[in-house]
Amino acid sequence: MPKKVLLCATVDYHFKAFHVPYMKWFKEQGWEVHVAANGNMDLPYVDAKFNIPIQRSPFNRTNIKAFTDLKSIIDDNKYDIIHCHTPMGGVLARLAARNARKSGTKVIYTAHGFHFCQGAPVLNWLVYYPLEKFLSYFTDCLITINEEDYQLAVNRRFRASRIEYVHGVGVNTERFRPAQESYKRELKLTTGYHPDDILLFYAAEFNQNKNQQLLLHALASVKVDVPNVKLLLAGEGLLKEQCQDLAKELGIEDQVDFLGYRNDIDHLLPMCDIAVASSLREGLPVNIMEAMACGLPIIASENRGHKELVHNDHNGWLTAPNDQAAMADKIMLLANNKELMVKQGVKGREMVESRYAIQRVLDQKSTIYSLFMDEKADVMWAIQ
Repeated sequence: MPKKVLLCATVDYHFKAFHVPYMKWFKEQGWEVHVAANGNMDLPYVDAKFNIPIQRSPFNRTNIKAFTDLKSIIDDNKYDIIHCHTPMGGVLARLAARNARKSGTKVIYTAHGFHFCQGAPVLNWLVYYPLEKFLSYFTDCLITINEEDYQLAVNRRFRASRIEYVHGVGVNTERFRPAQESYKRELKLTTGYHPDDILLFYAAEFNQNKNQQLLLHALASVKVDVPNVKLLLAGEGLLKEQCQDLAKELGIEDQVDFLGYRNDIDHLLPMCDIAVASSLREGLPVNIMEAMACGLPIIASENRGHKELVHNDHNGWLTAPNDQAAMADKIMLLANNKELMVKQGVKGREMVESRYAIQRVLDQKSTIYSLFMDEKADVMWAIQ
């Protein structure tokens, strides 16, 4: 009878976006792969899919039913490993798996950026920190994806049996790759831009944290000096209309394209010149890694996730949070220095290939998984 792994997250799209290579890896090891999350999306390499009503808010009462459903699934299927992701997926799965752990089930949780961190709102520390500290007692392995979170978990003595640090979820460096200059110019023309336009790109949900307003103000500051700069914003969200109104108010509506939800980021990025990011909080942002893989220099507001990826004067720059003037200065600097733009883009691509490519991360994760897949390792854990 094959061994079984359960993957759990708030929504099933999380697995399609970030974890298909890892589900494939489990199948290649002869394991049965189950997924529990909110949604009816078809996923590859999955033997059983459970739609459970997990909600993002820890205060939503629907999560009581989600917990009950999840506990029933776990008790019925006798999983060997449960790997949970996202804050509420991690909360509910670890609580629901408490009895299963007594029978040998190993529980792994990946923190894709703690909600409590340096500069986070006090409420986040009051709600999420004690919750994560408590749940670490029911975690066999806590995986963090940036250095700050790793040090926080270690220094605050989270009680997971192991605390590991991996380099995110990995980037497909074949799918995301730089375009030759001639092809980049062709892409711009066929998409309605002038070949000499400097295209800034940011893919993110329109919400308070992603802070697109900062980019709009920075663009307004440079529009006279570099009128050929355009900003491409991909994504949807509650604040999208507000940002569209702001672009009109600033007189830059002709320089900003609101692209909506896109599933062709790998085709958009290669025609762009600079990636920008204005978020206040990040774990380890995939959008930045994808841009680096495509050879774009990065200008990003400083936070723990961006600090991990962007090194000043190497592959881009970090600017102080909400510092519109600094963001504008760096945009102007790169827009007027093609050689520097290319040089920093090459450095970013090299960083991704050496550390953040899917195969690199898969090697890290498979090493961790193997600790829990080996029967001898199970005995060692029991002794501990």
